[in-house]
Amino acid sequence: MRYEVVIIGSGFGGLVCAHLLAKAGKRVLVLERQLQPGGCIQSYQRKGQAFDTGLHYVGGLGEGQTLNRIFSHLGLMRLPWHRLDPDGFDQVTIGDETFAFAEGYDRFVDTLATRFPLERKALQQYVQMLQESEAVTFGSNDAYRLFGVSAYDYLTRTFNDPLLINVLSGSALKMELRQASLPLFTFAHGNSSFIQSSWRLQGDGNLIVKSLIDDIRHFGGEVICQAEVDELIEKDGRITAAHCKNGETYEGDVFISDIYPSLTFAMVKDSAVLRKLFRRRMSNMENTFGIFTASLVLKPDTLPYFNHNKFVYRQSNVWTFYEESDSVDGLMISCRVPEKGTYATQVDLLTPMPWHVCEPWADTHIGHRGTDYLALKTRYTDECIALAETVIPGLHEMISETYTSTPLTYRDYTLTPNGSAYGVRRDCRNLVITMLSPRTPLPNLLLTGQNLMLHGLEGVSMTALLTCQEILGTDYIKKIVTE
Repeated sequence: MRYEVVIIGSGFGGLVCAHLLAKAGKRVLVLERQLQPGGCIQSYQRKGQAFDTGLHYVGGLGEGQTLNRIFSHLGLMRLPWHRLDPDGFDQVTIGDETFAFAEGYDRFVDTLATRFPLERKALQQYVQMLQESEAVTFGSNDAYRLFGVSAYDYLTRTFNDPLLINVLSGSALKMELRQASLPLFTFAHGNSSFIQSSWRLQGDGNLIVKSLIDDIRHFGGEVICQAEVDELIEKDGRITAAHCKNGETYEGDVFISDIYPSLTFAMVKDSAVLRKLFRRRMSNMENTFGIFTASLVLKPDTLPYFNHNKFVYRQSNVWTFYEESDSVDGLMISCRVPEKGTYATQVDLLTPMPWHVCEPWADTHIGHRGTDYLALKTRYTDECIALAETVIPGLHEMISETYTSTPLTYRDYTLTPNGSAYGVRRDCRNLVITMLSPRTPLPNLLLTGQNLMLHGLEGVSMTALLTCQEILGTDYIKKIVTE
């Protein structure tokens, strides 16, 4: 059977593309290698409880805000979203001092200016930059201009107080902070929408996956799991079909890849279009770090639910701590919204885990990594809990079960090289090499997902729109964002 669009991979980007295209009347097929769709927004089950893999909170879902408009089109606003504390949706602790991020740009400035009164004007300039970055059209010259500016250089030019720079960067464990290379556009989009409004899902990420897939099928699209694509067949300079390891072949007019770029182009085995230099560029792209996660199940009625995220650092070295030591010196703490009552049932502890920490087990697979690997996970878990106890005293005694994952876990389940949490590392000094367009040298092969412009639910949503714009046209996509 022939499809108008064949999508490889059912991560959030792939499913958003499938939804947009199927709703627009295209005959769409999604092929997923795993038993379960969803990529890093899916959840997993342990002893009857669901645990998220990559979804913790999202920004910009308030009425009239950009992601609200996109999610409304996708049918995702019908899900049970829970708004975080407007007086402090994020709390950043550095050493012995805690700073609250208030919702709304003016209140954000006022709250921090109370502690940093001499920086009020700089804070106003900062939020103006965030608002301007939100208004920038993806793929425009203005976007590339902001990508060419170093986020760290911008902060050090704008602010005089080093502590405030670390505070403003302290909630950015949802991206990879690198002083030399992180683009300002990435940093701005990773922070601005959350200041507009911040939300958690009351439930697990599979609610998003199920909602999108139910709609895709309602619109006439198909989603097939355990269908691992091993070759994209090229003929006369175009992709004509996707061949799967199970022997099935699916023909299409347009193909969209939601998997890692180098893996995508490796599937095009015989090509008259893809040059060796292009393939080398794709295979040599650096990856962002991975994440170690300890998911904690709590004993009943031991920890009251807290309606914010906690970011905790031993010292004011927010930009460099993960490069300076293999110990846990920085942490994000995310509390699951309880299904009922006022006490928390689950808490996630997340900390960067660079690939060199995992490299001794690079040739192993899940369940077969040995005792040294288990010891590494135990050490990281203990250090995460110890750091978390500086803001949640007695946490260790509240825990009944612990489940952990490392970049190796993500690599094996999602095929992401090095278990990268945020995809390809964008470098403000070298945009030509590190910035990817949805377009490829093959005219009917498009890319989507976090390896393009931005990561996170907002970033991937915008990237999916940019990808679908190549098929549906600019006017169709503009209506989704603006109306």
